[in-house]
Amino acid sequence: MLQNAAPAIVLLIVMVGIAWLLQRYRRHLPGAAHRAGPHLQVLGGVALGPQQRVVTLQVGQGEQAVCLVLGVSPGSVTALHQMPLPPEATEAPAAPGHTPAPAGFAARLALFRKDGDANR
Repeated sequence: MLQNAAPAIVLLIVMVGIAWLLQRYRRHLPGAAHRAGPHLQVLGGVALGPQQRVVTLQVGQGEQAVCLVLGVSPGSVTALHQMPLPPEATEAPAAPGHTPAPAGFAARLALFRKDGDANR
């Protein structure tokens, strides 16, 4: 019985050892050091069904911040819309009497539409 179990035990020990080494030296591997992508923040989401959602994300910070509207399902993620965030949404209030930017995606979308109508 030991003849049949020994290779399985050795294989298990080797797999655990490789996993431990990869975890320990992950920062030294090229491309696996750390997440170097843009800043992501989930602004909100709505469930459309048991497995489908619409999610809004803020990508980036400051003036380069963009709001993405994504459709998320188990098999895919689809970009539905992309718009720049208003400068008020990414800045901190300058004065105590300053009104804060509207919260939530609906308020930001209304602000964006209002700005778009003023430019026409």
